[in-house]
Amino acid sequence: MHTKILILRFSSIGDIVLTTPVVRCLKLQYPNAEIHYLTKPAFENILVNNPYITKVHVLDKTLLKKTIELKHLGFDYIIDLHNNLRTRIIKSILDVPSFSFDKQNTEKAQLVNFKINTLSQVHIVDRYLDTLKSFGVTNDGQGLDYFVPDDVTLSDEVKQLTSSPYIAIAIGAQHSTKRIPTQRLIEVCKNINTNIILLGGKEDEQTGNEIAKQSGSHVVNLSGKLSLHQSALVVKLAQKVITHDTGLMHIAAAFKKPIISIWGNTVPEFGMTPYYGNYNINQQLFEVNSLSCRPCSKIGFNACPKKHFNCMNLQDTKGLVAVVNRL
Repeated sequence: MHTKILILRFSSIGDIVLTTPVVRCLKLQYPNAEIHYLTKPAFENILVNNPYITKVHVLDKTLLKKTIELKHLGFDYIIDLHNNLRTRIIKSILDVPSFSFDKQNTEKAQLVNFKINTLSQVHIVDRYLDTLKSFGVTNDGQGLDYFVPDDVTLSDEVKQLTSSPYIAIAIGAQHSTKRIPTQRLIEVCKNINTNIILLGGKEDEQTGNEIAKQSGSHVVNLSGKLSLHQSALVVKLAQKVITHDTGLMHIAAAFKKPIISIWGNTVPEFGMTPYYGNYNINQQLFEVNSLSCRPCSKIGFNACPKKHFNCMNLQDTKGLVAVVNRL
């Protein structure tokens, strides 16, 4: 008899990649289970090629209509890895046993608002996996998954760029206060002694062009020119990855790449650092620890609330370059 399990996580790229150990461990340790996953339409393509998922469902209609549609499928359990109002509505209507992860919202609010750290220091992946304790499922230590479809390829031009050793730099982030200022990134790129490929979305294309133009011929901007899967392939082929606290950081971790992560208004204590499972991969975190205003948000802002943006302006870019060139 098949057990049907519905996993809930609506967004975003990084958060969904961080849920992949739950999917894998559940399927491998309960091979007869059907694993279904509900997410937003924008993130369906991250999951459809995952061999551990039976079916991906998307919120392509109202929450009520979608939930009624799901109810007809007869799920036995719900694993709620989003834990918000919408998932509570879904759980209420489906009315089957459910397991929800601890968001630690109160503890995050204390750290943001009062700078009092009561967070458990347990990585979010391990908190996700805690939802499976009742099933007897344990962490297999294999880290994150990211599956690029077989039909996704790189152009001949990009293949040529990736045929020699290079560093990938993910220049984007959803919020401005997670991104190091362009001029500081130019300082970094100028002084790295190997080829660099810049990655980002369409919204990062102009910034990438500016960085490449001012940094030298060893820097090539592919921001806005690749799909997410193609960007993932470039990350997979890189020697190492420099990144903000963003989705490509977690994709790089899934490929077990050495990561240099740059932290602005968010902090590693939130539990979303690069996750490698039992693999011992070289990673370095760069942050400005001496600021009384940090963290100012658990997500981010369009501009620094204090106007000085010292969490990024005071980053040790010389130290970062030294680490990159030494690795």
